[in-house]
Amino acid sequence: MTIRLATRFAPSPNGHLHPGHAFSALTAWDWACAHDARFIVRIEDTDRSRSREDFERAQLEDLAWLGLDWEQPVRRQSEHMTDYARGLDRLRDLGLVYPCFCTRKDIATAAQAPHGPEGIVYPGTCRPLSKDVRETKLATGTAFALRLDVARALDLAERLKGNRLTFTEEGCGPDGENGRLPVDPRPMGDPVLARKDGVIAYHLAVVMDDAAQGITHVIRGQDLFFATPLHRVLQVLLDLPEPTYLHHRLITDETGERMAKRRGSTTLRDMRADGVTPQDIRRMVGID
Repeated sequence: MTIRLATRFAPSPNGHLHPGHAFSALTAWDWACAHDARFIVRIEDTDRSRSREDFERAQLEDLAWLGLDWEQPVRRQSEHMTDYARGLDRLRDLGLVYPCFCTRKDIATAAQAPHGPEGIVYPGTCRPLSKDVRETKLATGTAFALRLDVARALDLAERLKGNRLTFTEEGCGPDGENGRLPVDPRPMGDPVLARKDGVIAYHLAVVMDDAAQGITHVIRGQDLFFATPLHRVLQVLLDLPEPTYLHHRLITDETGERMAKRRGSTTLRDMRADGVTPQDIRRMVGID
């Protein structure tokens, strides 16, 4: 059976879209049109404290204004928490997950904590805790996140595959990478899979969503290139299919910084109100 190609655009509804989002969505949309592929919009709203329905509505309006359409119904992560819990349980059963009782301050002040793509890399403080210490902390109600023992996870994934792990990059990556690339997520440290408030982390949810929706090509920004080795490890451990990756360039503002909601980048909604057209947006981001 021939599997139809599929890609997606997956915004988080915690703000309005800006031209950087438009570039990513249009890049995926244009690729889907050129390859007769499915185009999917997914709402990544596991963090209910920051997600808002009005932002979701506005984002879908902006995407439709750009000329995109997508399969229905739209998948919302908040409606699939039991799926992610099963994935987390699978990793726990493999002995790859441990509770982390550290606060942000604990991690920030750890002398041995280096910096990585996501900021300070967790130094593994709680990884070697004895069973008795962990049980005592759990019994006293100390808040904890759940982390992946990434070194053990990589080792097991490679033993399951019988060789060194790689992934396929058909974009250009941040340094021009292309082809089959080696997998080593250890520079990220042990990532959080579930936060202290129970919110499932992006890294676990995204690989499960992509598999559930039949995504064959993950098209996203170069800022997420660093996470791909971790995602590949999780795919192997959870027995999920391997997609191909295309990491595109990032859109920057007048200062040369990457556009981001937290930086207050000009939104598509504001630009629409000022009379900007979808074709203007295409020209602005350099894909016309």
